[in-house]
Amino acid sequence: MKKTQKIFTIDNLKEKVKQSKTLILTDYSNLNVNKINELRFSIKKAGGEYEVVKNNLLYLASKESQMEIEKDKLEGPTAALWIYKDDISPLKELNKFIKKNEFPKIKLGFWNKEPISVEKIKELANLPGLEELQAKLVAFLKAPMFGLVYTLKGNLNKLVYVLNAKKEKMEGGDN
Repeated sequence: MKKTQKIFTIDNLKEKVKQSKTLILTDYSNLNVNKINELRFSIKKAGGEYEVVKNNLLYLASKESQMEIEKDKLEGPTAALWIYKDDISPLKELNKFIKKNEFPKIKLGFWNKEPISVEKIKELANLPGLEELQAKLVAFLKAPMFGLVYTLKGNLNKLVYVLNAKKEKMEGGDN
C-alpha cells in the first residue's frame, strides 16, 4: 500500500471511529470471501457496516480518538462492525451469523465510545432491536383501548340480545 493510500485509509478510519456509536472487532480467519460478503450484506441491510481492516492502520486511527485500541488486541485478521445509530440490529445480525456459522470470533468492542467485554456484547446482541421495541410499545399502548372497545361492544351486544328476546316474547304473546 502506498503512503498516500495509507494516509487516506487512516483518515477514513478516523472518521468512522469518530462517527460510530458502537465498534465491534472480530477475527474473520475461518470465513471465506462469500461468507464475509453474505455477512457484510446482512449487516448493511440492518443499518451497520462490516469491513476488513488492517490492524496497524486501525491502531493508528484509534490513537487520537475516544476509542483507543490497544496494539496487543489487534492480532490476526480483523474485521470491524461499525454501528452509527443507537439501534443494535447490526449487532443482532452479527450474532445470528455467528450462531449459524460459529465464526467470526468477537475480539473486543466499544459501546458509546466506552470499552465493553465480549460477554456484554453477547448480552446486547440478545436484546430486542429498536423496531421490535417500538412494536411492543405500540401493542402495549393499544391493548387497553382494545379491552375497552371489547367491553363496551359486549355490553351493547347483551342489550341487543335482551331487546330481541323481549321483542320475540312480545310477538309470541300477541298470537
